[in-house]
Amino acid sequence: MEGPLIRIRSIDAFGIRGKTVIFRPDINSPIDPSSKAIVNTNRLEKTVPTLARLLDGGARVAMIAHQGDTLDYQNLIPMAEHAAILSRLTGRRIAYIDDVCGPAARAAVTSLGDGEAVLLGNLRYLAEEISGFEKEVKLTAGGMLGTWLVRSLAPLADMYVNDAFAAAHRNAPSMVAFQELLPSAGGIQLVEEYAALKAVMDDPKRPCVFALGGAKISDAFSMMRKVLEDGAADRILAVGVTGLVMHIARGKDLGAATARFLKDKALDEFIPEAKDLLARWGDRFVLPVDLAYEAAGKRAEIEVSVLDGERFGDMLFPDVGSKTIAMFKEIIESAGSVFVNGPAGMYEDPRWEDGTRELWKAIADAPGYTVVGGGDTISAAARFTDLAKYGYVCTGGGAMVRFLAGKRLPLIEAMERAFDRDLKTPIRMTP
Repeated sequence: MEGPLIRIRSIDAFGIRGKTVIFRPDINSPIDPSSKAIVNTNRLEKTVPTLARLLDGGARVAMIAHQGDTLDYQNLIPMAEHAAILSRLTGRRIAYIDDVCGPAARAAVTSLGDGEAVLLGNLRYLAEEISGFEKEVKLTAGGMLGTWLVRSLAPLADMYVNDAFAAAHRNAPSMVAFQELLPSAGGIQLVEEYAALKAVMDDPKRPCVFALGGAKISDAFSMMRKVLEDGAADRILAVGVTGLVMHIARGKDLGAATARFLKDKALDEFIPEAKDLLARWGDRFVLPVDLAYEAAGKRAEIEVSVLDGERFGDMLFPDVGSKTIAMFKEIIESAGSVFVNGPAGMYEDPRWEDGTRELWKAIADAPGYTVVGGGDTISAAARFTDLAKYGYVCTGGGAMVRFLAGKRLPLIEAMERAFDRDLKTPIRMTP
């Protein structure tokens, strides 16, 4: 599959030996609330290829990264453990200093030798890096050149490398300002992630199937209109709560229990949007033909065609049924491209794992190009399949959804400005 043209330079375009590089990955990790220890190292592992490339090339690496925020203050902790894990994963000593850009941090950066790295303190220690600052102050990238972070670190560096696609929707100095001053490159993960999603949007192999589910249906609805308007999606398999909302929009009465569930979680507000999507692109949607429910504590299944709210009003439907699974698997197996976001049901309970398990297996084994994206989606995929079997696993949940919804990503805009300033010739990537 030929990759898309992108305007982000790679590390390989630069000579990096002896150069001081500001490296901005996303290593924000889940934290145990009691011990404050890292409980999942996925993002740290994803950072290793770029970090190793820089160190092996003889760069002097000053890492800047965040952990937690004001919205999840319980996760806003020092990052010494991150440095220790990166040291273990790379087989090199990654130093740590609990200072972001003050005198101690600057001294640590200037003392680096070739092939050495230091992780500086948590970026969220700085007011200019927290989400509240971004929302209230609304600086442009140029306006951020006066921030303490940029004033302190940019003069020490020869280039900037960003590998933080998961935070690409953040308009923060660490994400978009250094590109205004320094030659800039995308890390391995950033370039691969962006190229994979751009391929799905711009030139997917046909037919292109989107399987959208999960409980956070705002993600699905954010994407659906854009991929339908642009012609990226040939079929949308609506599972999970998304499938229920689409059935109700088609006029199906799924009963009082489902109506209460949607109303309590303010998900009924998506019904008018679903009606409009179906009116315009109804032939592209494939909805479940049967649903699973609980009967005497066990799994049972019922066809949607026989459901009516009066007789079956007390039912909830936490999974799709076996006929739906078979129908969706057939579509997936004949697809040229498959993008999946959101599980098919409440897979954490063994009674309701069938839909997610079987569909994920079908996607993992599909002959077409497959992209899996979003935190809960990846967790489900890892539970039932080998992640190595997918074409690409996208770590950037919020950034991914915004990109597929056609919204601007400040990081990508900043990297493209730097590219246009320095090079001007797009590069074709193979996802």
